[in-house]
Amino acid sequence: MPRRRLNSKECPMRILTANILCAGLLLVGSLVAMPVQARDISCQMRYNLKGWSLFYQTAHGNGVVTCDNGQSLRVSIETKGGGLTIGKSEITNGRGRFAGVRSIRDVLGAYATADVHAGVVKSSAAQVLVKGNVTLALAGTGRGWDLGIAFGKFVIKAD
Repeated sequence: MPRRRLNSKECPMRILTANILCAGLLLVGSLVAMPVQARDISCQMRYNLKGWSLFYQTAHGNGVVTCDNGQSLRVSIETKGGGLTIGKSEITNGRGRFAGVRSIRDVLGAYATADVHAGVVKSSAAQVLVKGNVTLALAGTGRGWDLGIAFGKFVIKAD
């Protein structure tokens, strides 16, 4: 007996199955094409900084930023500001910890600073700086003397 072909009116189950299969493939394809949300990475900085202040405050230094994703970047550091401040100081082997970083390049730029400091011979400093969504917690010990209140910026540039 010859086989007879079924038309679409006679086989609604096949059409429903084909439509579900197509919809599923479209859904999977759109999920694959969606960009993946980047997660925050953990970055740290080791740095050296040397400077002076007499109402105007300035310091220059360098460091290395390393992140938990294997990236590292040599950086130069510059601080500028002013206030009721006087002194001369040097920080060696300072440490910084970044938060809110998605790429190592996010650490670059100018951070706002506000600083109250006092120290003679060996001084230590701890400070939290902000640049948009990125924060930088600094800690370090150094030599010199300083006294005062200052406001300014802490700039990190790629070497």
